[in-house]
Amino acid sequence: MITLEKPLKQPTPLLRKPAVFRLLVIALLAEIGYAVLNVSTMPVYLRDDRQFGTSVIGVVLVAFLLSEAVFKSPMGHLADRYGHRTLMTVGPALSVATCLLSFVVPRHGGSPVEVLAFVLLRMLDGIGAAMLWPAAFAAMGDSVDDNERQQAMSLLNLCYMLGIALALPIGGSVNDLSHTKYGSLFLAAGLFAAVSFSSWRLAPKAKSVHAAGDEPGEFNIGEFIASAKKIPSYLILAIVTFAGIGFPMPIIKLFAQDEFQMSESKFGFGVVFPAAILMAALSVPLSKYGEKIGRTKAVHVGMGLASLGLCIIASGAFVPFLRQAWVFALGGMPCGIGFLLAIPAWMASVSDIDPCKRAANLGAVMTAQGLGAIIGASFGGMLYERLGPLGAELRLGESFAHYAPFVACATCIVLGWLVGMKILRPDVLHPDEACLIPEP
Repeated sequence: MITLEKPLKQPTPLLRKPAVFRLLVIALLAEIGYAVLNVSTMPVYLRDDRQFGTSVIGVVLVAFLLSEAVFKSPMGHLADRYGHRTLMTVGPALSVATCLLSFVVPRHGGSPVEVLAFVLLRMLDGIGAAMLWPAAFAAMGDSVDDNERQQAMSLLNLCYMLGIALALPIGGSVNDLSHTKYGSLFLAAGLFAAVSFSSWRLAPKAKSVHAAGDEPGEFNIGEFIASAKKIPSYLILAIVTFAGIGFPMPIIKLFAQDEFQMSESKFGFGVVFPAAILMAALSVPLSKYGEKIGRTKAVHVGMGLASLGLCIIASGAFVPFLRQAWVFALGGMPCGIGFLLAIPAWMASVSDIDPCKRAANLGAVMTAQGLGAIIGASFGGMLYERLGPLGAELRLGESFAHYAPFVACATCIVLGWLVGMKILRPDVLHPDEACLIPEP
């Protein structure tokens, strides 16, 4: 008698899983909102409308990054205890208020009081972002199987990077069409409102996880230290790499205006948007390639590509012929591909360390990333504004100062790549046993 074996059921593609799809939409809208506010709108609005200096703009951005870094770990802890949906709803709602409050800050030509007001508003934004991201990454980790986690993190990371890329053309177009430097503040507020409502209605519910005897909502610094001790290599890489990413953050849009004489929308749609489309097309193939070669090797290869791309961009500081938009776009391609390959593998490994502490461990890594970005952003605006005399002395012109943040960025990314090649090994991290949630 011949029996026919029942064919194996094919796994459902991640994008067809309702929980995954909803989280990706929420993440994309959220990152567009935060990038429109902090990367696209604030530098131009503060310089051209509020008459802030570039160095002061860097201080305002650092306030956001510092607040986000400080609060990500405790907010990740709260997400583990109270559920992801609550923090994903409250965080963006807080940013709606900060966007609208930016309009009521009195104008005093960049006076200390005016600067302090924007610093405080951006700190509140940082708290909102700290509520959202560890909870979103942890929710994604809980919504997929173990063998899908790296691809899921890759899709989340794609939303993060696409959000930054799309923010520049979208925010710039709103400003150009409104003939103002603040029109995109209303756009950011609307995006945050949509994220908050979507999280409240659509984000998957998760059981809160806490050990018996713990006080719910009480942040234990020992848990952050425990996470830091468990993943020191990742924290080192996070600080070094994101210090590099931080250098051009305050000046990227000002750079396009000053060096390429591009309007906000022209830079966004002519340079950034094509790169974003390429990243979107390559995201899934790259995530599968990363799974095939292994997480550690994916980090190595990705960081190497990012280093190559940034060196191409930074070469404009020393070679005047290379100070052209097409060279910038050419260098941006391997840079974007490299980060698409490296960061999901990195975050998936962290997510797998301890299923009971996913949000806490992710929060620790994100805190290290934030601290690195703070270091870079603190000096990026300063280099852009104050290295003009050195460029003149070296006979490289004022453009030397404009490219200096990218030179610093490339240096840090190359250093991070070399450090990663030395300290990251395939057997460094192993998933712990599954988290057992006691029945009530």
